[in-house]
Amino acid sequence: MTIENQANMLTTRVESILYYAKPFLNNEHRAGWIGGNAPEFFDDQSELIHEGNQKYAFYLSLNHPFKPERMISIFIPEERHTYLENNIYPHCPIKVIEHPVSAESMRDSFTHKDLIKHSISHGERSKDEESMEQPFLIKVGGNPRLIQDEDYYFAELKKGALSFFFQVEEDGYPETLIREDGDYPFGYGSLYIFAKMGTELEHPVAGFCQFS
Repeated sequence: MTIENQANMLTTRVESILYYAKPFLNNEHRAGWIGGNAPEFFDDQSELIHEGNQKYAFYLSLNHPFKPERMISIFIPEERHTYLENNIYPHCPIKVIEHPVSAESMRDSFTHKDLIKHSISHGERSKDEESMEQPFLIKVGGNPRLIQDEDYYFAELKKGALSFFFQVEEDGYPETLIREDGDYPFGYGSLYIFAKMGTELEHPVAGFCQFS
């Protein structure tokens, strides 16, 4: 992706990239996956993810849209109340980790009990204004589509010079993604990821969750 295209998404924010979830097929090209096992990169790093009695479950991995050799993986606490009650940066306990590209592990150490593995499709560029009216699983760049448009969600993020990077939208889940007796991790809401936007995009963090 050219520097101009990246600027269109992260600086002027006139464009965005939209991704979708679809049933998982072996040997297909994809931009990542949601549900299933965590990447192999985390096979021997449970101490990096789990914190004391707080256990974490794998949510998704996405090929970094601006760094071809990197991925971004998200882990969420198994105890939902920990992030439902602390859903705004810097207190949000959801972990967002950038790491080298890695295949899915054979181990189910972090597998989320309510999610059925689905592929994440390759991204499609969209005008940001149009993306506000389109369904999607993930939206990179442009402006966030908010459920609640309140300044307090952004207060500490602005102090830390963190800008909107991407969001994961549960309205974009296919019906086959949640197990029949399972719960939506974010209550049919959205997770918003922010990052430092200097000479290189870095330090992605969970900015906040919003619930519908």
